[in-house]
Amino acid sequence: MSKLHHYKLNIKWTGNNGSGTSDYTAYERSHDLSIAGKKKIACSSDSPFRGDIKKHNPEDFLLASLAACHMLWYLHLCADEGVVVVDYSDEAEAKMIQTSNGGGYFTEAILHPKVTVKEQSMVKKALDLHKKAGSFCFIANSVKFPVYHKPNISVEK
Repeated sequence: MSKLHHYKLNIKWTGNNGSGTSDYTAYERSHDLSIAGKKKIACSSDSPFRGDIKKHNPEDFLLASLAACHMLWYLHLCADEGVVVVDYSDEAEAKMIQTSNGGGYFTEAILHPKVTVKEQSMVKKALDLHKKAGSFCFIANSVKFPVYHKPNISVEK
């Protein structure tokens, strides 16, 4: 049985410098992302698109969503399978092509999970569970580009 989940947020443009969008260079790309009950996040577009490099942008959020979704599924599956993860980090990356008309699209994302498990006997299963986590990830299942996994598994010392 399928179950529908609903998500809701508010985006508020904060970049009107007084003349709105009277010219492409007349406004900032700043905006706030608000979700009820959560801390507001100051955002912008990516710096090549006249954005504020100090603020998060939609491209950051897409990659963060992929990496976090994979991690959360992976930890869930490890717990279910008796693989004790004691540390997890990921240096995720993605590639995006900007087209001649100014639009663009992501071509791939590569997750580089660095996982530390409790015992040597858990290494193979820990490695295998990345593929399964990728098949369960809601976000990876929603994008039209490949999401690769290049995990590194080590044992707690």
